[in-house]
Amino acid sequence: MSAVELVIFDCDGVLVDSEVLAVRIEREMLAELGWELTQDEHVSRFLGTSQATFERKLQEGLGRPVPEGWFDLQRETLFHAFDTELTAVEGLPRALGVIQDELGLASCVASSGDHAKLSKTLGHTGLYPRFAGRIFSATEVEHGKPAPDLFLHAAERMGVDPANCVVVEDSRYGVQAAVAAGMHAYGFAGGLTPSAWLEDAGAETFETMAELPERIRGRQGSA
Repeated sequence: MSAVELVIFDCDGVLVDSEVLAVRIEREMLAELGWELTQDEHVSRFLGTSQATFERKLQEGLGRPVPEGWFDLQRETLFHAFDTELTAVEGLPRALGVIQDELGLASCVASSGDHAKLSKTLGHTGLYPRFAGRIFSATEVEHGKPAPDLFLHAAERMGVDPANCVVVEDSRYGVQAAVAAGMHAYGFAGGLTPSAWLEDAGAETFETMAELPERIRGRQGSA
């Protein structure tokens, strides 16, 4: 077991409680197009993907192009929800303080979202200063999650061997990407993705953010 030097956080559903908003809005908008999905179906298909992958999978599932301007409306509606409803994930600010300040570990964000979205969500929840200059987007690499490219890119930019990185994720695609990058994956099962899905993808699961610092501390002690 390698020592932990870098904690890589996904953003949506891990740092900010945005996935609940996104899934609700996208399901409503897809139903208006005639494609009704349950929450689990939507999560299984789309959670953790980049916007480009979401757009491709959505149109493949519909079997036809979406109306002109649909994706712009989706983003506008989502950003409005961020302005009025978005919060940090419960317990995250305290857990982050322990990891960064008490354990003294380096940390960064590696998200499927683009930088405009990351600035919006992290800024709104007051988390942006915690990660300024260490925020990486899938738009910076050729292949998004579940490919390992984004996490390897983050490790390289942070100057840390992938073997000394751990990843905190809430989606199967994200866990698969972390495992493919040779990193230990912590799967947050307090959100929309069932614990069993995260475990099957290769994650060590936890239910509340209060647990995360001790999980990481334990891994440091075992290295």
